[in-house]
Amino acid sequence: MSAPQQQAAIQVETRVPTVAAPTYVPAPAPQAPARPKRAKSTGPAKLFVLDTNVLLHDPMCLFRFEEHDIFLPMIVLEELDGHKKGTTEVALNGRQTSRTLDALAAPQGADIAKGLKLDTTGHREAGGKLFFQTAPLDYSLPLSLPQGKADNQILGVVQALRDLYAKDQPGHPKQEVVLVSKDINMRVKARALGLAADDYQNDKTLEDGDLLYAGSLALPPDFWTRQSKTVESWQSGSNTFYRISGPLVPNLYINQFVYFEAPGEPSMYARVTEIRDKTAVLKTLKDYSSGKNAVWGVNTRNREQNFAMNLLMDPEVDFVTLTGTAGTGKTLMALASGLTQVLDDRRYTEIIMTRATVSVGEDIGFLPGTEEEKMGPWMGALDDNLEFLAKGDGGEWGRAATNELIRSRIKVKSMNFMRGRTFLNKYVIIDEAQNLTPKQMKTLITRAGPGTKIICMGNLAQIDTPYLTEGSSGLTFAVDKFKGWPHGGHITLARGERSRLADFASDVL
Repeated sequence: MSAPQQQAAIQVETRVPTVAAPTYVPAPAPQAPARPKRAKSTGPAKLFVLDTNVLLHDPMCLFRFEEHDIFLPMIVLEELDGHKKGTTEVALNGRQTSRTLDALAAPQGADIAKGLKLDTTGHREAGGKLFFQTAPLDYSLPLSLPQGKADNQILGVVQALRDLYAKDQPGHPKQEVVLVSKDINMRVKARALGLAADDYQNDKTLEDGDLLYAGSLALPPDFWTRQSKTVESWQSGSNTFYRISGPLVPNLYINQFVYFEAPGEPSMYARVTEIRDKTAVLKTLKDYSSGKNAVWGVNTRNREQNFAMNLLMDPEVDFVTLTGTAGTGKTLMALASGLTQVLDDRRYTEIIMTRATVSVGEDIGFLPGTEEEKMGPWMGALDDNLEFLAKGDGGEWGRAATNELIRSRIKVKSMNFMRGRTFLNKYVIIDEAQNLTPKQMKTLITRAGPGTKIICMGNLAQIDTPYLTEGSSGLTFAVDKFKGWPHGGHITLARGERSRLADFASDVL
């Protein structure tokens, strides 16, 4: 449950190469770097008392505590029983948790009093035991806490267990007792009573939003001055390739962008295309800021936008995530590259656009019409960008014809009806993805069939879903899990290009 540690900054010193361009032999397809195994804890095992909301939040939480033990008060089982009815995600999680508990308690000869081994159902990562409250526990809470409330009963159980496990006794070895709850007020009350309490951290991809993979890396100022012996370069078409080595390589990912900018020296913008042993291959980028490389009339205006457009226009990249503040051009670039590849290149058959329908303020009630008409009010960003993309010199009739052609190739779909679908040769745009849970994100991404490209966009600073944070958002989850995959890419857009008013408001408000 420990938060991921921030990677150390690496300083590299290199020199401009003077070697002749070697003959380039294509290398096998690169593989994503292996994920490092998390080191096992060496301290004494703890006893975690789980609140009901943890079980309803993640039905697999019982197997996320490694070698530690878990205790479930009887009132938690009562509350779990009360939440099992309905079709909501909470009800589904409640039923899944009940089935898991039944599977753990089912083996013949299982002694509930001595604890149930959590690895009996095949989850080898769980090395502890599960204990149920099988007898009343003696505790005394302050009179200011209502005795009948479920939260206070759980606090009483934690207090009784803390006293029971405070010292070594026959059948009760000394153990630290910790309450785990998603309820902030519950944790505050526990600490006020002197009880150890913690949030359930396993749902968080990152503890700190600043640790999120940015997709780009600035090369150190002396990159071209001290590594001439380890750099080789060659030309292939309009691209230049560089093979580099050194301490920088272990910190690179496939499809990560690197750039070198220094006064008085030529700039370099490249993408990592291969990592093998202690070497990496960099491939220079296509410059979409140039007028001759405009995509549906759109030119990139800054470095990160050019990185993003290289990902969006690459047919080998099946999954692209774009994050950034308001006005950084996420939707405009995704639509422009989609229209070019659907109407000009015929690479995809149509554009499918969807988004999480989470209101900023009060809901305005039910919306009339078909699925597409109901999604209309949520797709203001689509209309705004199409108005810009459909402009032309053909007069009013020409603009109307262009707009009609574009509209015929764009389908607006609701996320509610995505389960079971398969998209073939589609260009799928998921807008406002920061409001999706990891489970919803998985549901959408797994809809992709052969030849489909998915683009997820969002601003992690504008999460409107009540129970999501920057660390637990589905967009953060996707960015972290797909980094290093040869057919996926991410870029964090840094600078707003909407207007000086929008840029200033993003900084000061």
